[in-house]
Amino acid sequence: MSIEVVTGLRALAPRYEGFVIDLWGVIHDGAAPLPGAAECLRSLIDASKRIVLLSNAPRRADDAARRIARIGVPAGLYHHLMTSGEEAWQHLYRREDPFHAALGRRCLHICSERDLEIREGLGLEYVDTAEEAEFILNTGPAAWEDRLEDYEPLMRAALERDLPMVCANPDLIVMHGGRPALCAGALAKWYEDAGGRVRWHGKPFRGVYDACLGLLGINDRSRILAIGDSLRTDIAGAAGAGLDSLLIAGGIHAEEFGMGGGGPPDPQRIEPALRGGPYLPVGIAGSLCW
Repeated sequence: MSIEVVTGLRALAPRYEGFVIDLWGVIHDGAAPLPGAAECLRSLIDASKRIVLLSNAPRRADDAARRIARIGVPAGLYHHLMTSGEEAWQHLYRREDPFHAALGRRCLHICSERDLEIREGLGLEYVDTAEEAEFILNTGPAAWEDRLEDYEPLMRAALERDLPMVCANPDLIVMHGGRPALCAGALAKWYEDAGGRVRWHGKPFRGVYDACLGLLGINDRSRILAIGDSLRTDIAGAAGAGLDSLLIAGGIHAEEFGMGGGGPPDPQRIEPALRGGPYLPVGIAGSLCW
């Protein structure tokens, strides 16, 4: 295996008309844009490229757009924004498939106060225990420092009642304040491994990419590049959707890939992680820059 090290998106941009770009770890760190990211988005816009930002955030797309605008990523730097939370909300609202149609209306919502806006417009009754619920909406732990063990009693009670779970964020962890924090995906994986029924929304699952392609308005998938820092979600998801991808090595895998010193990516550190998995990036870059 030989993979190209990309020093800037300028080298790849002429090959593509549209870009599906991850947010956390690629464009921002939760508090501010990452160095070079906003300038790169502006350069893509100036080159008449189409951009959809795709996040596994467990919230509505409009909510996510407002949040990133507050930290320095204004709407003028992209054309559309899609989230795993938006996909989950749309399925809960429309209930067009058998899984969602059968959920009932009494919902046990595993969440933080940051995620409450996703409830608006769904017409659900929110309950506090598994015994009262007809299904679980999982948008993630209540606090950044929460542990998986904190939720095991609740999930075991839900398993006893065979409650289905809707997971609105497939991520297992996110880096918050320089430390790993639990995400909804870790709870959903535990629940599914224990025998629970889970409907996943977001990356790496195909549905959210189909939604992004509809927003881009580009039918030829070979002309679309997905950019992200997670092998499990961004790079595997792009491969499953038939899209080329660019791996940002300085994101969630930075320590594993030896990126702590700020130098260029080392393919010899990264290529072993790509072997045997559904990972087919066309290149690796240290960060998103032009």
